[in-house]
Amino acid sequence: MRIILRATLTVLLLLSSAPADAQDARATLDAATKALGAANLKSYEMTASGVSWATGQSPAPGSPWPRFVVKNLTRSVNYETASLRDVWVRTQGEDPPRGGGVQPVRGEQRQVFVVAGDLAWNVVNDAAIPAPITLAARQLELWATPHGVVKAARANNATVQGRTLAFAVPGRFTVRATLNRANLVERVEAVIPNPVLGDIPVTVEYADYKDVGGVKFPMRITQTAGGFPTLDLTVAEVRPSAAVDVAVPDNVRAATAPYAVVTTQMVAEGVWYLTGGTHHSVAIEMADHLIVVEAPLNDERALAVLKEARGLAPGKPVRYVINSHHHFDHSGGLRAFAARSTISPDHLARSGKKAAATEGVRDKRVLTDGTRSVEIHHVAGILHDDGMLLVYLPKEKLLIEADAYTPTPPNTPPPSPPSPFNVALVDNIARLGLTVDRLLPLHGRIVPLADLLQAAGRAN
Repeated sequence: MRIILRATLTVLLLLSSAPADAQDARATLDAATKALGAANLKSYEMTASGVSWATGQSPAPGSPWPRFVVKNLTRSVNYETASLRDVWVRTQGEDPPRGGGVQPVRGEQRQVFVVAGDLAWNVVNDAAIPAPITLAARQLELWATPHGVVKAARANNATVQGRTLAFAVPGRFTVRATLNRANLVERVEAVIPNPVLGDIPVTVEYADYKDVGGVKFPMRITQTAGGFPTLDLTVAEVRPSAAVDVAVPDNVRAATAPYAVVTTQMVAEGVWYLTGGTHHSVAIEMADHLIVVEAPLNDERALAVLKEARGLAPGKPVRYVINSHHHFDHSGGLRAFAARSTISPDHLARSGKKAAATEGVRDKRVLTDGTRSVEIHHVAGILHDDGMLLVYLPKEKLLIEADAYTPTPPNTPPPSPPSPFNVALVDNIARLGLTVDRLLPLHGRIVPLADLLQAAGRAN
């Protein structure tokens, strides 16, 4: 009888704990909402300055992301339409430039990053460029704001432990938000999917709150990703309830699968340039297999490229995928071979298959079938990435490279001074004794060697 009574009491306690937990979460959320003045806050705009770092663009794996000076950030938020627009004005933060992130920056560089609902895009020279790969990160930027995280916690049935609220948005991110003794959000810890790492932790900290028209805003914002700093901002001005209207461009709304679009151009017998969007690949036919140079961005892009490549040489398997360098935008299609993903399981995780073998290249590697040779060379001394590789086809005199040189639009004056990345590529071509007719850049367009020489200030 005692055992039965104990079991009955345990069951009753378990059944009664759920409403109590929910009540505790509501009480904590109500206290935070009141302290922040978030109840009626539907939108705001802020300006800030400080320092930023480009996630996934380090000069070497495991090293900090490259640093930039944020001259001005204007952030516009509308919680009702789930939209956020960031307009960045930044300058070069490191000299010499080390790593990626669109370096070197000459003068001031303006960047516009936007999210609205389930759509994300960039604005480049007034053109809207769909950027669905950034969706989870930008939605987190919106809902990890102090007022946003409280609203999101309420909408997603957050649980509470002490002063920490926890909730998840399935397929997008998990969040833990900690309140200080004044019930203001002081830290947000999240995990979001990442094409390279699988899951990447993001932490945002808020300090120096100030009352602006009855709403509390932090005047200091710091952020890390993967354990490295990504943001350190001092807020200059906040305008609560500012008019924020983020209209979704027609081409963004219509772009249902932009990474799946692959355009094929044969550049030599058995060599195809696979383009579409911002990142390209190259397919090379060998006697009994295929080689693909670059699996960029994410699973969607990589699978589209592989499907296209297999269709070009039916019956021949893809035996090698050559990765130019470790930067996230160039290695994102390799995630299935390298990392575990729990927030958004990748193609390999869903398939249950074993990962392919990974082989390194130190200085040079040659893949040959007796007729065609494919040379892989280390690009020595380039500041963009310590492990940068280029691919050279000696018979066709074709050079495949990423980020060392990205052709500018036709008739554009060469940069002055020349990019050190361009100069390093020219020096490596000479060092390796390569005879190059054309370059197949993994951004941009096919160009003759003369275009690179002109950009590097080496034209005759």
